[in-house]
Amino acid sequence: MRIAIDLHYLPTLEFFSAILDAEELIYCPNDPYQRQSFLNRTKIRLANKVESLSVPIQGRRPRIPISKVKVDFSQNWQAIHLRSIQSGYGKAPFFEYFYPYFEDVISEKKEFLWEYSAELLTICLRILRLPVRIVEGDPKIIQEDIVDIRGLIEPKTHFSTRQYYFPEPYSQVFGLDFDPNLSILDLLFCAGPEAGLILRKSQKKSEQ
Repeated sequence: MRIAIDLHYLPTLEFFSAILDAEELIYCPNDPYQRQSFLNRTKIRLANKVESLSVPIQGRRPRIPISKVKVDFSQNWQAIHLRSIQSGYGKAPFFEYFYPYFEDVISEKKEFLWEYSAELLTICLRILRLPVRIVEGDPKIIQEDIVDIRGLIEPKTHFSTRQYYFPEPYSQVFGLDFDPNLSILDLLFCAGPEAGLILRKSQKKSEQ
């Protein structure tokens, strides 16, 4: 299966449920950047709340291609993100195994937003042991055999309104109530090698 995607920053479990069966992921750098989307933000769980982490970008020009969206380093967002991830997941059972991979990428000073998202997605796919290729595509020639989910997974509407993710609960670090559809970080740090199976169960419920 070939799937056309948006490059989200540390994507949600809904995103990974949607692309779980893909052999090839196609991103289109000339797609327009969408504000208030998952392109530059993710959600993690802290002790008392679910926290949104956002990568600040330069300017607010409408319809700018994703490939030209530059990161704003006037804000100390990297330290904030890493500190929040450590605070939320430092006691998670698989934190010490996976955190260094994400710390290395987030700590780098990359010029463009998509560079962070692409490299972090590659790391997540590798940890999940999903043999998926990520390739660049042209939005003008998305073929009929390609499943196109660009623009469909977005934070303005609840994941339950779409048919990608049907939450399979797992043990989280804080509290007794399960918070679904957080960043893939939550699942990786909390479930480790069981993450792929949990995603599969979250996906298969849609077929029942």
